[in-house]
Amino acid sequence: MEDTMRRRRHVPTDPALLWGSILALFSLLATKVRHLLATRRLEFVIGGQVMHDETVAHFDDQILQLTEGHGFLYETFGIRPRFSWQIDSFGASATTPTLFALAGFHAHVISRIDYALKDTMQNSQGLQFVWRGSPTLSAQQEIFTHVLDQYNYCSEGFNWDGTAVFPNSPPDRVFHPKSVPITWNNINYYVSLLVDNVKERATWFRTPHLLWPWGCDKQFFNASLQFSNMDPLLDFINSNSSKLGISVEYATLADYFEAVQAHNASWRVHTHGDFLPYSSDPFQAWTGFYASRSGLKALARRASALLYAGESMFTRYMWPAPHQHLDPAWALKQLQRLRWAVSEVQHHDAITGTQSPKVRDMHEENLSSGMQGVQELMASIVRDRTPAHSDQEPVGHSAVVYNPLAWTVTTIVTLTVGFSRVSVTDESGQQVAAQIQESKKTQSAYDLHVLTTIPGLSYRYYSIRSTEGTQEETNQLGASLARTSNFGRKKKTPARPRDRHLIHVENDCYTVFLDRDTNLLHSIWERGSNRTVQVTQEFMEYHANADLKYGFVSDNFVFMPIDSAKSPWNSVGMQIVAGKLMTEIRQYFYRKVGDRNHTYAIYSRLAHVPLAQGAELLCRRIEQEYRVGPLELNREAILRTSTSLHNKQVLHSDNNGYQMQRRVFQKYSSNGIARNYYPMAQSAFIEDGRSRLVLLSKQAHGVSSQENGQVEVMLHRRLWNNFDWALDYDLTLNDTSTVYPVLWLLLGPQSLTTRLRQRCGLALQRAPVVLLRELNESAQIFPGSQRQQEAVTLPPSLHLQILSIPGWNYSSNHTEHLQDLQKRHRGKAKADLRRVLLRLHHLYEEGEDPVLSQPVRVNLQAVLQGLGSVGAVEERSLTGTWDGNTLHRWSWRTQEPPHHRGSSRSHSTPLQGTKVTIYPKEIRTFFIHFRSHESLADSVAPGRPQESQKKEDDPEHGKAWRDGG
Repeated sequence: MEDTMRRRRHVPTDPALLWGSILALFSLLATKVRHLLATRRLEFVIGGQVMHDETVAHFDDQILQLTEGHGFLYETFGIRPRFSWQIDSFGASATTPTLFALAGFHAHVISRIDYALKDTMQNSQGLQFVWRGSPTLSAQQEIFTHVLDQYNYCSEGFNWDGTAVFPNSPPDRVFHPKSVPITWNNINYYVSLLVDNVKERATWFRTPHLLWPWGCDKQFFNASLQFSNMDPLLDFINSNSSKLGISVEYATLADYFEAVQAHNASWRVHTHGDFLPYSSDPFQAWTGFYASRSGLKALARRASALLYAGESMFTRYMWPAPHQHLDPAWALKQLQRLRWAVSEVQHHDAITGTQSPKVRDMHEENLSSGMQGVQELMASIVRDRTPAHSDQEPVGHSAVVYNPLAWTVTTIVTLTVGFSRVSVTDESGQQVAAQIQESKKTQSAYDLHVLTTIPGLSYRYYSIRSTEGTQEETNQLGASLARTSNFGRKKKTPARPRDRHLIHVENDCYTVFLDRDTNLLHSIWERGSNRTVQVTQEFMEYHANADLKYGFVSDNFVFMPIDSAKSPWNSVGMQIVAGKLMTEIRQYFYRKVGDRNHTYAIYSRLAHVPLAQGAELLCRRIEQEYRVGPLELNREAILRTSTSLHNKQVLHSDNNGYQMQRRVFQKYSSNGIARNYYPMAQSAFIEDGRSRLVLLSKQAHGVSSQENGQVEVMLHRRLWNNFDWALDYDLTLNDTSTVYPVLWLLLGPQSLTTRLRQRCGLALQRAPVVLLRELNESAQIFPGSQRQQEAVTLPPSLHLQILSIPGWNYSSNHTEHLQDLQKRHRGKAKADLRRVLLRLHHLYEEGEDPVLSQPVRVNLQAVLQGLGSVGAVEERSLTGTWDGNTLHRWSWRTQEPPHHRGSSRSHSTPLQGTKVTIYPKEIRTFFIHFRSHESLADSVAPGRPQESQKKEDDPEHGKAWRDGG
């Protein structure tokens, strides 16, 4: 019996699902789990908090969830996953092999790729290959990849414990369907079933070793029952192996890939192309989820942005010396809660919008609660820096604006105020350029736009007061008042050649022309290249079938339009709100001519700032926000932008915000619209020989180029169908919400847009955070006698991907950490507040730009001097659990000539003291140890200290400030 137990193996893929049990029963489970791991009977694969989505998730958030999971596993058990099991993501991104290689993985397993491609690879024994996901990093970060065959990851006919039903289990705890238990009377049936299946599949692979997945979703909740049936089956087969021609053993991924690697075969190289989109058959293109639950996708990105800002703000607060009014234990707990919530929502059935409303509500609650905690933390940090007096009547607002990027940023921040005559002054009492106008969303309120320039990881402080006049009406300086021009509604008319009545809006970079006869965008003149490009924009809708008896349906996952997109509007109204700081064009789309309320809207902004004042990114973008909804049932809404660019239906869209992929329009005999949609996690563009139009997105969408010169973005979906499975799991996507997605447009020559695209995308994703509170006469809205901390500034091609205090308690030395785990029998060690996690990312591909694509050498001591004196720097693996000097991955032989291996000129160079050279597309991770100060002599346990409990009980704690973004 003991031998039988020892040979059993289990491979869980989502450690987060076990965390609650492990933490609750830590003293009982930890020793047993470590023993199972040490004897290789249990193996964690992937090791992130979840099996993340690979299409609409941003790579920053994918790294976060991997880091959280790996940190937990290493801190708790001392183990570091070496293999992936990324088999249920709906398509495979070329970013993933790069990230997994950086995390230290030996091999990578995927499954959901296009059905026709999988069939071709299967028949040619091409399901295993070496994948070089990055064209720039090439062989430097390659990974051996195994694609599961046509049977996917489930083993039919060997499911003795049934399939669990969530959240309501049957009263008798008996789950169906379930296989008949094995007896000596039926064992021959099971032997034939398994052996025949193994022999069929063995012909699709090149080595004598076959990976045969056992299990499926929602199984092994009764593992003893599963093993008690499989044990005699394996014994019977192995006792007759010479006759049957196979032998079978329980194995982990480590066991399997060790056998494959020892075979020493030469493998085909797959270059940087991805496996998107994913179609499971000709009529099932899994491209609808790119836009499913748009509101959740937006919330997840806002939470990620807030967490990013909160991490660096807290780190700056703690170093070089924290104040005494904020409890670090309470602060760390707020960050940890949001880290977990943002990580959790990256699941392949979460950020994708493919969950039930109940699960969606859980994610939204966790994100909102986590965001509230981090907002309270940031408010506490700001309040500590800017004390206020509460015994006087408020006379306005004070605003603190924090820039989380490690560059100087010039931008316009927007606040909502209740008065139209306003003066804005900075921390030195100087008037600030600002503009006031009626709010486009809130009646009896005003949008206040403030021009600000903020150094990296620094603050600006503003006082906002009601005045008696405006600049135009009085001698007193105040915010300029924007003028609104209203244009009557125009009915939709058939397009025909005629003389156009054009009006224009311009700044130093663009002139935007609008057609007075239609109230639609007509064209854009880009000043730098002196080229006018025809550009029109309109909303369209794809109609979806709701009844299976009439054909295939669209659902949370699948996009299956009945026909080409239709125009859902009949008239357009327009306003132009013109001011000295910016001009906003508001276009309102009405379904019917007589409707009072619009279903769609476009709000376009051009900033009036000179290029010479470091505001190039602000001048060269056209900011657009959209209102979409509520939609009618079984409608899928898109924004279609039609241009005079001759792109020949070639689109470029991003893989998770990390790198771009070229998408050539494919002609299919069926379902061609849906199968030519791709995910846009952050950016996409179309171009011809002279100009490029770039779209930068604040959240994920679907994107396509269905015609020459066109790019369309799917913004929102509302669906219902009568498919029994969808009804049983409440997956009908009857989303009645109104959403407000944001896109920024860049137009210009390829060289210009290449230089700006990455930094402008980060300006959108990681915008400054604004905190507001009431202002009274004696309030101090600047840091007082405290000197502003020195800015953190990186070269323009480098991005500060993270600066945080993770709070892990493990030793950087692996041997010491394992010894510590042996000594620690129960409880949790104190969080280490001394260790700072720093991750740098080179934004550009090799050869992409003559200047910005060059390697960059930085001195971390000089960059971080505002945080204190750097005592030591350690280079780590992507998720921090490996010492960069001791991390070694398996090498796989390839079929390419030797002179092609690693032909990229990118060669990672080791850290030299505090100096490091970052090559194109590299992501480098470090532990920074600052020279200690007395206040951090004792690190803190991440519980709820009594002091922080008192703060939470105080109704004023964290309430004086609110997020103004």
